[in-house]
Amino acid sequence: MAKKHGPVVPDLTDSQWARLVSHGVPVDVAVGDMLFRTGDRWYDLILVEGGAVEVVRDALPWVGETSIVTLGPRTFVGELGLLNGQRAFLSARATEAGRMYRVDHAALQRLMAEDDELCDLLLRTLWARRDFLRRGPAALSLKIVGTQRSAAATALRRYAERLELAHTWVDADDPETAAHIFEHGFSRDDLPVAIVQGENVRNATPGQVAELLGLAYVNDDDTAADLAVVGGGPAGLAAAIYGASEGLRTVLLDSIAPGGQSAATSRIENYLGFPFGVSGDALTGQASLQAFKFGVRVFAPCEVAGLEGSGDALTLTLADGRLVQARSVVITTGAQYRTLDLDRWNEFEGAGIFHAATSLELRQVIDAPVVVVGGANSAGQAALYLSANGCSVRLVVRADSLSSQMSSYLVDRLADDPRIRVHTRTRVAALHGGDALEQVTLEGGTDATVDCRGLFCFIGAEPATDWITDLERDEDGFVRTGDDVRSLGPAWAALQRSPLPFETSLPRVFAAGDVRRGSMKRVAAAVGEGSSAVASVHRALADVS
Repeated sequence: MAKKHGPVVPDLTDSQWARLVSHGVPVDVAVGDMLFRTGDRWYDLILVEGGAVEVVRDALPWVGETSIVTLGPRTFVGELGLLNGQRAFLSARATEAGRMYRVDHAALQRLMAEDDELCDLLLRTLWARRDFLRRGPAALSLKIVGTQRSAAATALRRYAERLELAHTWVDADDPETAAHIFEHGFSRDDLPVAIVQGENVRNATPGQVAELLGLAYVNDDDTAADLAVVGGGPAGLAAAIYGASEGLRTVLLDSIAPGGQSAATSRIENYLGFPFGVSGDALTGQASLQAFKFGVRVFAPCEVAGLEGSGDALTLTLADGRLVQARSVVITTGAQYRTLDLDRWNEFEGAGIFHAATSLELRQVIDAPVVVVGGANSAGQAALYLSANGCSVRLVVRADSLSSQMSSYLVDRLADDPRIRVHTRTRVAALHGGDALEQVTLEGGTDATVDCRGLFCFIGAEPATDWITDLERDEDGFVRTGDDVRSLGPAWAALQRSPLPFETSLPRVFAAGDVRRGSMKRVAAAVGEGSSAVASVHRALADVS
């Protein structure tokens, strides 16, 4: 692999190489020297002027050390974790002596900010390497063991896939695999199990995995952020990217993983610049990469439980008690999925009931009968996606027709699809199954109990604002901003101004996207609001600088 060229090991011109090494500190390396080790955080980008470096996955309890790649002169060593603080999940050691250069995180950020050509080259290479590592033996550094229809296992897999983590999924329902797993001392009561660099975590959660990977919140130098963005959907990603690109020290906190509801959308067809459509996870995945490019610190899962403002200081309290200090805050927590008031609903969530239709959910229902509930565009897109991948689909709608809420192009495509049956004036009345959903009862325009491997629920959402106590909201819980704020406290008198666009009833706290009263509830609108809110952030910070 040392001689392979392409996205993973790009060819560098003399000019590019000279500019790269100008950012590094020279070191003379002997054979056997470790350049970074598994578990290191904020490890350096290594520029190989002479000699060679072998990158290895360390030995695990069930398998020995594995060589991933050897890199020689005029190459660099590192992958995507360099940008977001993820602990190294591979080790690098010199196999030939030579002169090399270390580029620390601060120097790497300066390089990417000052040299557009090198920034693009590095970003494309680091992304390509992460993709390469996800498909090879490096993926054994994180193993997730669980059952396909387990809500807890699905949460772990969604977390790993949203963050593009190199990982391996092990299906405990496969008889041969299960026998091997349970020989190692695990029981079904332990599932899901996460094995992180050989360390076993029973009944694992995304939060526990984040701690071990170095992706949980930590303030390395106790410096307050200029901007804290709460929520990683399109509005939050846009706010974070614009803030960081304009020089604000920015952190992004999300309770699950970046993407929000848009990442659950199988296909967005009316987003500007994508004439052939784009999946929500692809769109937000590229946005996450942009955030890393500009130095946004992304922490997930990282649930915010409270917000307090006192003088110039804003304090976010996390669910685990840790505090995040910030000079300004943009709230983009979006909305929480509505559910049906049915017996066993909570039992089947993640085990047959889903609020997203992506490749992750598809793997659990492919070629099986499914029911989609909802009459808006998201439900129509989900029905088409599932049908195109072999599922027979029943689309259940309470209304008399689809045309009241759904775009006409979707209505026409649904009517033309032979694998989709639309049931109007119908509701889901009951759920049936053992450990997972097997059937649902329909009542209304259609009365029947039908086979159903997956129930996809798209019936809207409510603003995720329960954690906010001091901000003015409307009767439905949406946050009031700008001219819509009705009551101003004494802090505003001292500032001698009214709330700026997107600013809430608390100075220097802003809201954008679905959580805001009056927002359009569209991906493009959310992106626009998030970026526009940052313009107001700059004006507000100027008042206290």
